[in-house]
Amino acid sequence: MRFFNTEGPNRAEDHYCLPPLERWDLAEILTLIDQKKYFLLHAPRQTGKTSCLLALAELLNREGRYRALYANLETAQPAREDVRLAMTGMVQTLANSARFWLKDTQAEAIAREVLADQSATVALEQFLTHWCEASPLPVVLMLDEVDALVGDTLISLLRQLRAGYPQRPRSFPQTVILCGVRDLRDYRIHASSEKTAITGGSAFNIKAKSLRLGDFNAEEVQKLLLEHTTETGQAFTPEALDRVWTLTLGQPWLVNALAYEACFDNREGRDRSQTITLEQIDQAKENLILRRVTHLDQLADKLREARVRRIIEPMLAGALLGEVPEDDRQYLVDLGLLRREGRGGLVIANPIYREVLPRMLAGGPQDSLPQITPTWLNPDGSLNPTQLLDAFLRFWRQHGQPLLGSAPYHEIAPHLVLMAFLHRVVNGDGTLEREYAIGRGRMDLCLRYGPVTLGMELKVWADGKADPLTDGLEQLDGYLAGLSLDSGWLIIFDRRSGQPPIRERTASSEMQSPQGRLITVVRA
Repeated sequence: MRFFNTEGPNRAEDHYCLPPLERWDLAEILTLIDQKKYFLLHAPRQTGKTSCLLALAELLNREGRYRALYANLETAQPAREDVRLAMTGMVQTLANSARFWLKDTQAEAIAREVLADQSATVALEQFLTHWCEASPLPVVLMLDEVDALVGDTLISLLRQLRAGYPQRPRSFPQTVILCGVRDLRDYRIHASSEKTAITGGSAFNIKAKSLRLGDFNAEEVQKLLLEHTTETGQAFTPEALDRVWTLTLGQPWLVNALAYEACFDNREGRDRSQTITLEQIDQAKENLILRRVTHLDQLADKLREARVRRIIEPMLAGALLGEVPEDDRQYLVDLGLLRREGRGGLVIANPIYREVLPRMLAGGPQDSLPQITPTWLNPDGSLNPTQLLDAFLRFWRQHGQPLLGSAPYHEIAPHLVLMAFLHRVVNGDGTLEREYAIGRGRMDLCLRYGPVTLGMELKVWADGKADPLTDGLEQLDGYLAGLSLDSGWLIIFDRRSGQPPIRERTASSEMQSPQGRLITVVRA
């Protein structure tokens, strides 16, 4: 039985999958190859790049006009600045790939000869020259995971490809496709032999084009899911199909992971007579986040990078980005963390990432929380908002100050500590939803626990700024209207310098919003 794939390239005989080459403009790709162009394919991790390259190689080899070879250069990454070791690894990888994919044993003999006679600076160039000269057809070379290489190793690779470029197609590959997460312009190469960083473009100015592999569209998401229905007879409700698209916005790994979790890991889902429901998709999403599956864990790891923090931190706070370099903004788009809306502006790429980012950042404060007795529950187990407010005020006065130091992003430390507390409240029996974006000036939270829905708005009072109360009340009115609520919380974190300790200044009061809603104002 086939299944939804979340590890490695797709195989049509094993996995539900869309035709890989339909995700590209194949006519453009073939034109670039016919024109002897060298170009890039880039996209975020686990979006189907390798599957597309393998499908293209298979197509070209089947048609018989070119000899296409796929090779993954990730094995050279451990060598890092040891160029000789890295080039040896690359040449051997190419020879092994030629034997595996093309049944070409001559490549191994060429590799041995080159590695015995040539220095590291020209070993790859010489291998490709001799191998292409021995090939009966022009060669199309596809190098995957190129941006896993760094420094002198990456510079040497790019410069050897550039050096052999004039010899194509008789004595060098007709086309080279470099594949990775980032576009070439983002290769920031610090070489030990260079005093300053070299950009990838300056070492590889023969690049004709950079192509980006996109996510699935809504129709493709549904088409993939319905392959399971066709094969097993198990249906998805229309709401479940829509929910997969809404949560993922077509990110291929997330689509497959949600579907696998619902249809194969879930006991009810494994009963093919049972229809997959919206509730099962929502539970699958929660399971993936709680397990910190590899894809989401890798995403969280990026949050430690300074260039990521410079954008994500103000975004979570709802602040403007300020003078963030274009390279940093594009880097997050290339990683798949952010996307540009049609109307312009950067937003988190999809709702699952939007939930994962603050949850991962709140992990430190959450692990640091003391034992808290759930005094916010009524005897029947339902949530009591008044008692929850009392519990939060006690918690914040006692533990807020020391816990701020456990948050990795200083500017939004109060937000992260509050979210850690609220996750302890929901504890698998409720949900905590977040809304935030550049320039909104706040973060909105929606806590759902059984029949109770509680809307909150978080704002920061910073040095040199006016009291955000008035704006907060007006903004909260709009948020609560969207939730169909007539009451909510406005939490103002006073981050001005010279303020009394948290335990002394934390207090709450009630007032009416401009539209007459009852607002609990917490100053913390």
